[in-house]
Amino acid sequence: MTAGRLGVVAPFWLDRPDTEAVDIAVEAQRHGYQRMWIGEMATFDAFALATAIGIRAPGMPLTVGPLAVGVRSPVALALGVASVATLTGAEVGLALGASSPAIVAGWHDRPYAKAAPRMREAVDVLRGLFAGEPANFDGEHIRTHGFRLRTPPSHTAISVAAFGPGMTRVAADKADEVVLNLVSPDQVAETRAVVDARARQVGRKPPALAVWVSVALDPGPATIRQLSSQIAVYLKPPGYGEMFSQLGFAELVERARSGEPRSAIAAAIPLELLQSVGAIGTRAQVKAAVESYLAAGADHVGIVPATADDPAGTRVLAALSTSTMEHPA
Repeated sequence: MTAGRLGVVAPFWLDRPDTEAVDIAVEAQRHGYQRMWIGEMATFDAFALATAIGIRAPGMPLTVGPLAVGVRSPVALALGVASVATLTGAEVGLALGASSPAIVAGWHDRPYAKAAPRMREAVDVLRGLFAGEPANFDGEHIRTHGFRLRTPPSHTAISVAAFGPGMTRVAADKADEVVLNLVSPDQVAETRAVVDARARQVGRKPPALAVWVSVALDPGPATIRQLSSQIAVYLKPPGYGEMFSQLGFAELVERARSGEPRSAIAAAIPLELLQSVGAIGTRAQVKAAVESYLAAGADHVGIVPATADDPAGTRVLAALSTSTMEHPA
């Protein structure tokens, strides 16, 4: 397992300090991981956090997102990427996704519908902006004219989170990389086949495939609660719920979507569900689980370290570091 195949994701654990994300990035750099993924939830603005991480962990490639494609305009997204790249000197990629109605419409008062066609237009606009071209686009969902980045970032890869057939097609057609989260190795293999077939159909090289995997080394009760609380958040949103149903947990999805309290849902989540979409257990079990995602067709695994019993993911990131994975004890 080479360094280019493993990265680290800044997690959003409800029971941990917000600033732990920066500490995790420092650990990731120390152990030689390929890049740091920086999303956005209810803590920091993603571009602000990425800048802080780029300063504390200089030289580490960063991928900001997945960010909701319906919340920021392509100009705002391009400004964010260019700002982080210029202020930190890091190579900065951008990941986009549909997010959920609760976040896009509920939090930000933006339309959630038509996320896939909006994504298709947004990627086209961003390609031009990152190439230093002026905006000149009149689409069905996006219209922008006249803006040009003063300092376009170099080597800006665009990743698309593929949830549902429509977004998967857009990712295969337009993205440099497809991103999956909270899926099993079998679902990775299925997506790999669909994306490759679609890319060949439209005459382009298939994009790379990345998957985020929650990882817990020798988890105690606090870590299990942490992981379960995260899964409970994702049972309800479109796309995620269907994936969990496919894995055999439709009853939990129905309970979440019926409005049952999240705490009750979290308490009902079995260890089997956590293991089906994560790498949990002893060092050997965690290593085997991560390798199963690569064997299923992932080009890159973003490690989401559980930190309830392992502050900043120190133990788990050391256990999965390049040297450890290639030369196990």
